This record gives sequence, structure tokens and C-alpha cells, in this order.
Amino acid sequence: MSLLNILKFPDSRLRTVAQPVENITRATKKLINDMLETMYAAKGIGLAATQVDVHQRIIVIDLNKNDKEPIVLINPIIKILGNSICPTEEGCLSVPEFTEVIHRPGHIHVSALNKDGESFELEADGLLAVCVQHEIDHLNGKLFVDYLSSLKRERLKKKVEKKLRYDAL
Repeated sequence: MSLLNILKFPDSRLRTVAQPVENITRATKKLINDMLETMYAAKGIGLAATQVDVHQRIIVIDLNKNDKEPIVLINPIIKILGNSICPTEEGCLSVPEFTEVIHRPGHIHVSALNKDGESFELEADGLLAVCVQHEIDHLNGKLFVDYLSSLKRERLKKKVEKKLRYDAL
């Protein structure tokens, strides 16, 4: 396993729409393991392949960080259930050191493939529902900062660019 480089906002590669996974190969499974290792090392709870510059529809999530298996979603399809909205303070490994309250549907149903290529379904609410939606947004070339006003987004972009320049010194 190896750590992968996480793309940082405003990198344009984060806007690439991910393509469906056609076959689950050894390389796919290695990518999933590398994504999990990268997510844990960065102290994240979710990571989309787009964030590591691999434009395939793969997501890894682990809210528990205990003995429970992490969630792997390949080619996820989401359906909103009900009308509940869940305001949650979101952060992102691609937008370091910035959080903002985002309002998302609070109850969802997801169909996907697991790491072995088997179909499964998942019903989620609360933080898991928010996390799944956040990561699916990445697969669609969308970031949580896109939910902000253009003024807030522009300020954030300048702040992140300044930090990246400073970190490069």
C-alpha cells in the first residue's frame, strides 16, 4: 500500500467527472487500499478517487475507525428519501483547514458495487448520508465550496492559494 497525493482546491482536476468502473481488477483493489491508507493518514472520514487524480467512480468512507469494515462504493447511485435536511459543518481533504455549514438531504438510499464487484444497497441518514453525498459530489466534479456564495468561494480560493504558496517555501 502507498499514500496517494490528494489534490487541493482550486486544482482544475477536481472538476473532472469520474467515469464508471467497468471491471474490478487487482489495480482497482490496490487503488481502494491506497485510498483507505491515504484517508486514514490524512485523518479523513471519506475520500473519492477524483481527489487522488483517478477519475473513476470509487468512494471510501469510514466514520467509525474501529473494527467495522470501511464502506467502499463503486459506481454509486443515490436516491434522496424524504424531505429532511441535515445542516452539517463540512470539511474536505481537498480544501484543508476550512469548514462551512452545508445543508444536504438527511436521508438517502445508495446502490453500488462493493470492492469485490457485488451489488449492494445502503440506506443512510445523518453524518453518513452527508458524507456519501459529499463524496459523490467529488465524482461529479463538484466541491462543497460550490454551495457557498461566489464571494465566500473567491475569498476561500485566495486563502488556500496563499497557504499553498506559503507551504511551498
